[in-house]
Amino acid sequence: MMKYKTTIILILLCISELKADYRSEIYSAYINNRMEMWKNVIDRMEVMNGKNNEQILELLNYQYGYIGYCLSLNKKDEGKMYIDFALKNIELLDKAGYKPSMVNAYKSAFYGYRILINKLSSPVNGIKSINHATLSIKLDSENYLGYVQYGNIKFYMPAALGGSKKEALDYFLKAKALFDKNPSEIKGDWNYISLLVLIGQTYYYMEDYSSSKAVYENILNIEPGFKYVKDDLYPKLLEKIGISLNS
Repeated sequence: MMKYKTTIILILLCISELKADYRSEIYSAYINNRMEMWKNVIDRMEVMNGKNNEQILELLNYQYGYIGYCLSLNKKDEGKMYIDFALKNIELLDKAGYKPSMVNAYKSAFYGYRILINKLSSPVNGIKSINHATLSIKLDSENYLGYVQYGNIKFYMPAALGGSKKEALDYFLKAKALFDKNPSEIKGDWNYISLLVLIGQTYYYMEDYSSSKAVYENILNIEPGFKYVKDDLYPKLLEKIGISLNS
């Protein structure tokens, strides 16, 4: 009887793990700048048995976000380790033929990440990143992530090679418009808030400070406690334009 009860408990634990609300954990980690919490989620998901394609794609999204965080802090070794995990998940989704537009958008992102790790790889990986972003949009013109990747490409590409902050902004705004078609899906999605940050930063780099301010204030209206905007981006912008937070 004891062995039977133990088996039941283990089964219930497995079911609980499968039904875990990783989305809310990731969102909380993002808003509160708790990236150790984010890492904990993707590590748990990675070793979870019996993941279906939807769960693998969800994990891939969280790996994509965490790798970007690692590389932004020049943690290249950790970033490369998680890229390897993510590529295995991409391979699984490729074999299953699952949501190819989304998968190609992630491929585009990871080729871009390789450039951040090794800038000498940019001629090869840059073309691959562009090709996969283009294919992502071709496969599904309603996929916001394909436009985000194309926006990132345009943002970081040197102007001499076709880069343009204005064109990047156009792609980011297109992605936002697609997101906004499904307002019920926006709440609690780190991807949406991250996209708003990209838009605000792009306005900032274009020296359109009034538009950047409006975007940051909209973000803080949605999430007043969002640490990255509240404690970093917004104060820096106000300092840039000569406005005191206490005025």
